[in-house]
Amino acid sequence: MNIIDVMILSFIEGVTEFLPISSTGHLILASQLLGIEQNSFIKSFQIVIQLGAILAVLFLFWRKFLDIKLLIKLFISFVPTGFCGLLLYKFIKDLFHSHTVAYMLIIGGILFIILEVFLKDKKPEVYSVESISYKRAFLIGCFQCLAMIPGTSRSGATIFGGLLLKLDRKVATEFSFLLAVPTMFFASGYDIYKNIDTFSAQNISFILIGMFSTFIFAIFAIKVLLKFISNFSYISFGIYRIIIGAVFLGVIL
Repeated sequence: MNIIDVMILSFIEGVTEFLPISSTGHLILASQLLGIEQNSFIKSFQIVIQLGAILAVLFLFWRKFLDIKLLIKLFISFVPTGFCGLLLYKFIKDLFHSHTVAYMLIIGGILFIILEVFLKDKKPEVYSVESISYKRAFLIGCFQCLAMIPGTSRSGATIFGGLLLKLDRKVATEFSFLLAVPTMFFASGYDIYKNIDTFSAQNISFILIGMFSTFIFAIFAIKVLLKFISNFSYISFGIYRIIIGAVFLGVIL
């Protein structure tokens, strides 16, 4: 890996982290195209630079994190993922390969299209993140557990769950942003704890550069997505997932 690879992967992470198209999946596929071996450091790099995306959410939505009730809901929503992450950490790391990503991109794309067709002409019941009940918050967290499979998409799983639970499209998207903070902080922090002994000085510099670059790109992506989703459905993302998954199946098979 070199500095150009770091910038490319950081751009991909920042732009795709909050889109329902799997940032981790795109990083794995991009790494393969760039000829970067999926060793322990690269796997950690792909997880840890998500801290940059966390900072982008905190920068844009810091006022939301002053709401104690909302913080409790985010904690409740995070619990299922935190528990499963600790329990299945080694198994999850072993799933980081291209075939898993390609298949999950396609499956997720099909499910998003089906969901949007199902929800057509149906009115949501929740129009603000503050109005999300504790029960809905927990159930969204359960959906997020599915995102531990590379290619599923953390934001995609939470948005899908939110839409299914009758959240307004923009509210489901915004809650996904907020839930990313405890989830990615935990995932990144735990990975650093497990692998800190394998990081060289150069590796640490790559991670710091990657985090900062991801922060900048993520701010842009969040603003664009909120504007886009106010006027369009997620069907286009579903189609994109199917296309990109099929393309990479053709490449890796």
